[in-house]
Amino acid sequence: MLGSGLAGLLVAWAGDLHGLENSPSYLLLASTLLAVGLVGSTRDISLAEVRAHLSTVLLAVTVGVIAKAALIAGVMFLAFHDPAALVLGVAVAQIDPLAVAAMSRPDRTSPRARSILSIWASFDDPVTVLVTVYFSAVALDLRGGGSGTAPGLLGDRPVDLLLAFAANLALAAAAWLLWKGMRAAGLREGSPAGPRTRAALRWTAVALLVVLVLVAAWQFLMLGLAIAGLFFRPRLGPVVGRSTQAAYLVATFLLGLLLVQGVHVVEGLVLGLAAVAAHLLVSLPISRGLPAADRRYLAWGQQNGLTAMILALVLERDFPGTVGVVATAIIVINSIHALATVLLDRRRPPTAPGGGAASDPPSRSGRNGHPDPAPRDADGGLPRMREVPPTGALEPDR
Repeated sequence: MLGSGLAGLLVAWAGDLHGLENSPSYLLLASTLLAVGLVGSTRDISLAEVRAHLSTVLLAVTVGVIAKAALIAGVMFLAFHDPAALVLGVAVAQIDPLAVAAMSRPDRTSPRARSILSIWASFDDPVTVLVTVYFSAVALDLRGGGSGTAPGLLGDRPVDLLLAFAANLALAAAAWLLWKGMRAAGLREGSPAGPRTRAALRWTAVALLVVLVLVAAWQFLMLGLAIAGLFFRPRLGPVVGRSTQAAYLVATFLLGLLLVQGVHVVEGLVLGLAAVAAHLLVSLPISRGLPAADRRYLAWGQQNGLTAMILALVLERDFPGTVGVVATAIIVINSIHALATVLLDRRRPPTAPGGGAASDPPSRSGRNGHPDPAPRDADGGLPRMREVPPTGALEPDR
């Protein structure tokens, strides 16, 4: 990541590149990166987990994203009196999947905490994208700048909201009809279609997914793409992970290109500290009932990456200086996260060779040499959630 960003900065400095954010090709590229990242995040959402843990999903969407964004935006607005604070607050309100992977180690958190964190991280990326897109219209209206320059960004009239919502639903409906038609034609596992027919249908589904991504990027129909990502899931193997990694590198390179215009250290520092503090607050209701160690790891779990960078790239055209603020905030947030994780790891009891903590008391024997009943779970006997299945475990063709 650092090398890609430095490469972009050097290219922009050597070529004296300025005003890239005003070119139509730049906006289309940034929108495409956003769409690719959105597809990657929605494919991680297990609909079975949504049904099993609906209350956690609702907390993640409302408290974990919207309330956090409102807190960050409030701090930024009080500090700088700029309506753009509304958009900046949403842009850094999500948890990066890298943080989830780091904190999901079995020696750090309990199965229930890992399940909550996985659900939270799966839902906050698409919700953050959608809220940022729609709140940008409010910020532009407060600034007196009219509607956004990106296609699909809302104007300040109710009819604009209805038209944009209808266009997104139309994209999702078209995707659903295409997916149902291909499954009926033999894409579904166990269908009587021959191997060649199934292979042709799978390649067709992949091609249609690419078309959906491009159309969503062209017209900025991110809500429709997010809905389609919940069911339009052709088997892609490692392609999704590689595509997301490629988008990460390209986004970092573009970020470097725009950083030649300067960074905003003070605003970025305040934004980063506000994001960490807001995450500490909103983690309280979400982690309620968990052991103290789990609550601490979740409380310091704020980390930003791909989604925040791409949102900054998309918003730079309508809100100049966004990249310089968000890039600084990402460094501040990730540095605090890394330091907090190291300190929390030092507080964690050492692990014994048998897998338990070295400080665990020896087992007690009851009457007649039989062991006493097992103590309650460390989380107070609360029911545990199932582990969220990894993306590779999903079988979307079924």
